[in-house]
Amino acid sequence: MAQTLISRASKLPKWVLAILPLLILVGLVALFMASNPLAFFTGAFPPLEELTVQRVTFPDDGRIQLSVINGGPDPVTIAQVLVDDAYWQYQITPDNTLGRLEQATISLNYPWVDGEPLPIVLITATGITFDAEVDVAVQSPQGGLDTFIAYGLLGIYVGVIPVALGMLWYPFMRRVNQKWVNAFLALTIGLLVFLFIDTVLEAMEISAELPGVFQGIPVIVFGVLLSVGVLLAVSQRRGSSPTAVATFIALGIGLHNLGEGLAIGAAFATGAAALGSFLVIGFTLHNITEGVGIAAPLVRGTPRLRNFVLLALLAGTPAMLGTWIGGFAFNPFLAVVFLSLGAGAILQVIWEVGKLLLNDAQRRGETAASWLNFAGITAGILIMYITAFLVKF
Repeated sequence: MAQTLISRASKLPKWVLAILPLLILVGLVALFMASNPLAFFTGAFPPLEELTVQRVTFPDDGRIQLSVINGGPDPVTIAQVLVDDAYWQYQITPDNTLGRLEQATISLNYPWVDGEPLPIVLITATGITFDAEVDVAVQSPQGGLDTFIAYGLLGIYVGVIPVALGMLWYPFMRRVNQKWVNAFLALTIGLLVFLFIDTVLEAMEISAELPGVFQGIPVIVFGVLLSVGVLLAVSQRRGSSPTAVATFIALGIGLHNLGEGLAIGAAFATGAAALGSFLVIGFTLHNITEGVGIAAPLVRGTPRLRNFVLLALLAGTPAMLGTWIGGFAFNPFLAVVFLSLGAGAILQVIWEVGKLLLNDAQRRGETAASWLNFAGITAGILIMYITAFLVKF
């Protein structure tokens, strides 16, 4: 009987065989929804509410705006807003009842004091509270062309300029002995190892603020794996020439700088980066080493000036895009996605640079695990770690 059914089914068109399991699945889901077998287990339980405050800004004196999202399975109704232990009038758009994954903006007039902390509590209709602690209340930059240009310049200062300055060490690296060239490649590996760990940790920090439904940690893991897989496939087609490796390094650093720009733009927009010019100078010193890492593989080739310009733009301009997104429309989920893709790209580049070192060592009949190369890796990690003191806030 079973063999007869199988033989008859095999004679059906392929498109029928392809959609038949889907049709059965749709029928089962419809039957489940209509019969509701879980009604037996349903009691008078309170709703599961989860509300996340994504951002708090201070557009002008006397006004506060909160961006919130409902990441829980049940609707959430915001009934009251408590500011510094006092109930306050507020306006909410589009509505004070948020469905699953629905976002809203809460605006309230409150005479906040510049530079002081401000505790805010959202109270739902069921009495559940959600905190939105503001460490320092600082007026946010106003929207407009001037602000747009200011964020763009900020991206240039922390992205393009440092990378370009770091690449100016290329002539010096061209004139040193081959073993020192390998030491600079090892230095690049050290820089990238630090960047990889720093990027993953930053993504995990932001993912902790996401609603649970977005599954921040799995997004990071799969983002890293996807980025590594795609770039490995691309590298198999393009080979591992010095220019290709430098391009991969610039791409990985560019994705990292995009996530970095998102964080910087959001920090300035919310007043958390009131360090101002000191912060920009710190990022400049921190990111100069990225240019050294991009230029190191090029010592083995004959690049043109155009190659240096394009590589500097590939690595640096994403910081501009990041500051614009972070300053005007920061999205924690997108920040996690970009950072995880950047981490994967950096991991793939570590592999490519490591292959350069191993291939050169085999060609010369030596070992890549020399004390000089080990010192280069260690120096790269230490340089990034020390300069990171200037940019952490």
